[in-house]
Amino acid sequence: MGSAGLLLVLTLLALGWLLREPLAQAWRRRRLAQQPFPAAWRAVLRQHWPYFRRMPADLQLQLKKRMQVFLAEKPIIGCGGLEVTDEMRVLIAAQACLLLLNRSQSRFDGVRQILLYPGAFWVQRPVTQDGGVQHEQRRALSGESWVQGQVILSWDDVLRGAADAGDGQNVVIHEFAHQLDQAKGAATGLPADISRWQRARWAAVMSGEYAAHQQRAAAGQVSLLSDYAVTDPAEFFAVASEVFFEQAEALSQQHPALYEQLSRYYRLNLLSWS
Repeated sequence: MGSAGLLLVLTLLALGWLLREPLAQAWRRRRLAQQPFPAAWRAVLRQHWPYFRRMPADLQLQLKKRMQVFLAEKPIIGCGGLEVTDEMRVLIAAQACLLLLNRSQSRFDGVRQILLYPGAFWVQRPVTQDGGVQHEQRRALSGESWVQGQVILSWDDVLRGAADAGDGQNVVIHEFAHQLDQAKGAATGLPADISRWQRARWAAVMSGEYAAHQQRAAAGQVSLLSDYAVTDPAEFFAVASEVFFEQAEALSQQHPALYEQLSRYYRLNLLSWS
């Protein structure tokens, strides 16, 4: 065999090796999605998550398949003495997988594990005051998302978010929106999976809506979006995602351009559900 032939063989072997894991992963996920959805999980959804009953039947089925893969791949680890139950796992997976409807399961490939606390958890973060003086501040949080692939959640807040599916506040949606934003690095409010031809429109709408929200907050005006959305563009995207999924009609009326961008990104027209 000549050098050209040997190079071709080596190239084909290398290509086969590179494709091996993605193909095996796709096969595993198909097998998981084809398994019967546990009746006990269905009971948890119907009892504790009224949002599920609002969903069209085809999306309910799709969500259950996404959940089966998610729960097989993503460990949920109890912290602070919490023992994780199936109810906890199902409610976290259901709300997180809303963000995967009509999209690839691979969108959450960067999520390595979910850490679950009984309630709000305390963290210490450096805070810079006027004059540049920096000190440590202790804060209680209901959720956090790390660029390394960890999502930290408070079970009390997960359960509260599931029970009220129309208040526009959902810690699971918020933190997993951050994970989409952090897929390629630090969160910026411009997720990497937005197509190149949509980026200019996304940036224009989101920056305009963010600036307008900052002005409303500074003037003390009531807004559909929480004041936390003024923190930075990444938090604005996460808060807007909560409102999109839970208060779609109000968002479409008060912020039609923002609703349109989120509808395109998440590939869902939630107005058609009612």
